[in-house]
Amino acid sequence: MARAVSTRKTVVVTIFAWIVALIIFFPILYTIITSFKSETEAIQGFSLIPSGTVESYGAVQAQSNYFKFFLNSVVLSLGSTFLALLISVPAAWSMAFSPTAKTKDILMWMLSTKMMPAVAVLVPIYLIFRDFGLLDSRIGLTVMLTMINLPIVIWMLYTYFREIPGEILEAARMDGASLWGEIFYVLTPMAVPGIASTMLLNIILAWNEAFWTIRLTTTNAAPLTAFIASFSSPQGLFWAKLSAASTLAIAPILIMGWFSQKQLVRGLTFGAVK
Repeated sequence: MARAVSTRKTVVVTIFAWIVALIIFFPILYTIITSFKSETEAIQGFSLIPSGTVESYGAVQAQSNYFKFFLNSVVLSLGSTFLALLISVPAAWSMAFSPTAKTKDILMWMLSTKMMPAVAVLVPIYLIFRDFGLLDSRIGLTVMLTMINLPIVIWMLYTYFREIPGEILEAARMDGASLWGEIFYVLTPMAVPGIASTMLLNIILAWNEAFWTIRLTTTNAAPLTAFIASFSSPQGLFWAKLSAASTLAIAPILIMGWFSQKQLVRGLTFGAVK
């Protein structure tokens, strides 16, 4: 009887999970379907049957150089991730293994910065970028993306590092390991799953960031978020072209997420089971 109840519960939970997943994924699916319609079909109403035309993709590539925006997205997401890890690994180490009375306050303060509306600091950030010549530059956007995602990266690495026994690091010190040797040759290899999942999450966040990338760039450093926004014109919204541009923008990150989902889940649950 207990086994039957357990089986019934598993089936119900599985069905519910699939329903939730389909609801979440449906906007992406419909965007992909719409990208294979003509503009006339796209504005006629709801339909899950595309005509199969690829004219929107041709029009998108003719209007904008997709690969230029794609390259900018790759450079910005990977560059900001590398810079964030370079800063956050030592920071998380110091908070996890050499905490002070203010460590928790600092962590909460960093997390609270994510709750502040980005538009509240738009004007000063824009003026700083203008004065330092960082507008529409990869360097400026890389630094910006690093700073806005740094609190999350530090928090995640701090959580992972707390699960590593401090005795191992003490043994490394007794064997003569320096501070940086302890961090990069002892701590980092042990936290590879957590660091990998943090890296993947930061790449996704940087790739999808739209507010700052649209407002701090025009052409030279514009990523795929600006590529999508360029298809919203005063003449109106061309749904088929907009859907094609959106599909081209999200396809790389969807493929990466699909192939790295096991690593991502493993890292996000790192230390959760004793």
